Amino acid sequence: MNQNLKESIDLGNLPAHIAVIMDGNGRWAKQQGFADRIFGHRNALTAVRETIEGCGELGVGYLTLYAFSTENWNRPQSEVKALMSLLISTIHDELPTMMKNKVRLRSIGDISSLPANSQKVLQDAISQTANNTGLTLVLALSYSGKWDLVQATKQVALKVAAGELSSDAVNAEVIDQHLATAGMPDPDLMIRTGGDHRISNFMLWQLAYAELYIFEELFWPDFRKEHLHQAILDFQMRERRFGKTSEQVKREG
Repeated sequence: MNQNLKESIDLGNLPAHIAVIMDGNGRWAKQQGFADRIFGHRNALTAVRETIEGCGELGVGYLTLYAFSTENWNRPQSEVKALMSLLISTIHDELPTMMKNKVRLRSIGDISSLPANSQKVLQDAISQTANNTGLTLVLALSYSGKWDLVQATKQVALKVAAGELSSDAVNAEVIDQHLATAGMPDPDLMIRTGGDHRISNFMLWQLAYAELYIFEELFWPDFRKEHLHQAILDFQMRERRFGKTSEQVKREG
């Protein structure tokens, strides 16, 4: 690990929430000479551990990993089955470390669509880590930004229909309160490996003002703490204007 990168990070200006699109596992496996994409998924666990540890060491509050999208159900059933099995074994194996490091586990997405055993292992881990006070690790499972907006809209519509909420009172704050991420800060930084320049139906509402950092030639299994530090340092050098001018930001700063 490049200590110079870590030591250069301003701990007073950390992103409160980092979201990661962990892309390139299949291409990494092919690059290594393996036809089975699950080989890449299995070898990505080191990257997951390093990212969780790296965020915890720095004091980042929230880390969301896009682990399985709604669209991923369309992949070959053999790969989907292997991914669900890997999810169970990983949560089971990593739970003692999460407890030791005070990591709190949460999930977002249509969890009811997961296999029953996956749901049980996930919910048990969420319950066991509920009182931990360190990093909040959010797994986006069977998740998509469009799904999130649809389910939030349905909840709001039901409240309006029941007379619990006036249609005139529906605003951005109300939508926030009904998203799967309710109670969490929006991501300040979104990291994507694999080189693609898109957000792939991930947190469409929440990423409105996130800074994006794309690793052009790095597949997720090769991601390490130094890459996390690199992305955070780049984030800290950017001017975040939120629609204002540079002059306004400087005056307010």
